[in-house]
Amino acid sequence: MTTVVYVSNADSAEIAVLRLGADGTLRPVRRVRVGGAVMPLAVSPDRRYLYASLRSRPYAVACFGIDSGTGDLTELATVPLPDNMAYLSTDRTGRYLLAASYTGSVISMNAIAGSGIVASEPIEVLATPPHAHSIVTDPSNRYLFAAVLGGDAILQYLFDPATGLPTPNVPAFVSTKPGAGPRHLVFHPDGRFVFAANELDGTVGSYEFDSGTGNLLPMDTYSAVPEGCSEPWVAELRLTPDGRYLYVSERRSSTIAGFRVDGTGALSPLGHTATQACPRGMGIDPSGRYLLAAGQESDALTVYAIDPDTGALTPRGEQAVGRNPNWVELVELP
Repeated sequence: MTTVVYVSNADSAEIAVLRLGADGTLRPVRRVRVGGAVMPLAVSPDRRYLYASLRSRPYAVACFGIDSGTGDLTELATVPLPDNMAYLSTDRTGRYLLAASYTGSVISMNAIAGSGIVASEPIEVLATPPHAHSIVTDPSNRYLFAAVLGGDAILQYLFDPATGLPTPNVPAFVSTKPGAGPRHLVFHPDGRFVFAANELDGTVGSYEFDSGTGNLLPMDTYSAVPEGCSEPWVAELRLTPDGRYLYVSERRSSTIAGFRVDGTGALSPLGHTATQACPRGMGIDPSGRYLLAAGQESDALTVYAIDPDTGALTPRGEQAVGRNPNWVELVELP
């Protein structure tokens, strides 16, 4: 197996391609130039395509083919998007590109052709409360959720995988605490729980997921900031593939908060690990052995070994990447 790492670098307008060794070492492969300030990335479910949001005008998505042997990227097309998209994902079939715009307060759905190229005309563009920040479908692909930071809510939709169209669920949203600022969402591997990173109050919200109705049921919230951090600025959250550990990046303190996840979806804090300056993007390799954190202000990436028994993070090495690295995706190839 080969594990390939993709890091988007907004200010140098490039995607760094690296190889992650079994011992946690990183080897640069090459840097792929793109046509603008590249930020969120999304990988298709079959690992054949990579999508990159260009957040400078003209707003667009760059579509790349992933070489099945080396992980190298071949640009297929650059296609307009309806707004400045802060988050990309695909549905669980890879037939639709889903996007959320923080500045435009909209979400959009575009069809993806069998060639991996995104259709230039969206299927739907929907207005949201202020600052939509992420969009994901559930494991069954029947429901869709969008976190809206300025609205302090997670929007709930029914999702039609035949058409790519969402319709509001009942209820249409679940509220967070006022001022929480929900940012990113992640489903637990067993599909029973969802965790949300709340950017503004520095917490993680846990939810039970009702797969029959598609509703999120609030459970609890947990602090992700270290003591003494008075102005939280939480960014990314990632779960290990086995669902045992959750990690959250906090930009103001330049730390990573760790949590153990038990069978009820409850979180137990593991403490904080100092990391790169302003860690916006993180990724975990498919084996669950390594976590990679990128610092927007350090222009570098650190690899951490994840202790399988304790969840503790131990640095294994550092690698310079491009300017303003902000998103990390890892793909395992045969």
